[in-house]
Amino acid sequence: MSDLPTTGLGRIDHQVTKLGYGAMELRGEGGMRGRAITAEAATNMLNAVLDAGINLIDTSPDYGQSEELIGAAISHRRSEFFLASKCGCPIDQPPPATGQRNPHVFTRENVRAGVEQSLKRMKTDHLDLVQIHISPSRQELEDNETIEELLLLKEEGKARFIGMSGTLPNLPDHIAMRCFDAFQIPYSAIEREHEELITQAAEAGAGIIIRGGVAKGIPSLDDVKIEGLPDRFKQMIAQRREKWERADLTDLLDGMSMMEFMLRFTISHPNMHTTIVGTSNPDHLADNLVAAGKGELPPDLYETAKARLA
Repeated sequence: MSDLPTTGLGRIDHQVTKLGYGAMELRGEGGMRGRAITAEAATNMLNAVLDAGINLIDTSPDYGQSEELIGAAISHRRSEFFLASKCGCPIDQPPPATGQRNPHVFTRENVRAGVEQSLKRMKTDHLDLVQIHISPSRQELEDNETIEELLLLKEEGKARFIGMSGTLPNLPDHIAMRCFDAFQIPYSAIEREHEELITQAAEAGAGIIIRGGVAKGIPSLDDVKIEGLPDRFKQMIAQRREKWERADLTDLLDGMSMMEFMLRFTISHPNMHTTIVGTSNPDHLADNLVAAGKGELPPDLYETAKARLA
């Protein structure tokens, strides 16, 4: 039996583990700068995720071979997990150049093509959640009739719920549209720009899926492969490290690793429902499970950490 805490996903009638699995780490090498992974290793990882009790998996057509690996490895266990993917992603295009992203298209035709491709790749007849990728503007969604197509896919049973992978500056408009069942929002101890918007979206009844909740362990440039890494990513990594060091939380950790603190800080947000954490390393998965199993940070520690990190 899993020790992971669970909660409802907003108005979506489904209990999810507060630790979900982000399958971007199964993308493989290529323009997304992933690590090489074999089909056997991916199969072992995905089954370990389900065996541990994690019951939400998030992926995207953008994530290289991720969807196909999910279909090959765990489609026979489909009833055990809530499956979320994205739409608007490029279909039938070559991988982008390193550090770049192919243009996303939110026409009805491309949205439908993407969902149907995902269903085929993952060997399922429905996606539990289809999320619009990269946070397009409300105007772009309306001009393309994106929501209308998603609602049609919902009527057809190919998508149970619709969501938005949203960020500033467009996230407030997305919340105001009142048509999304869930939002996937970046948030961590050192990336708190969306903290209040998470609360607003949850109060509107939406499920809240957090990404980036451990901020990739706040890596230094020495910890990552930097060859060909765009300057904006180098700057982001340096800023995260600087913010962590400036907050000086050493006395609060009390034996916690940086990763454990980051994960439990994210889980402590009173309006989050689940956070997706990706890995292709079994040891890292085990560490994540232990940390998430401990649940929220003690309230006084959480408030002190927030004040220092402000």
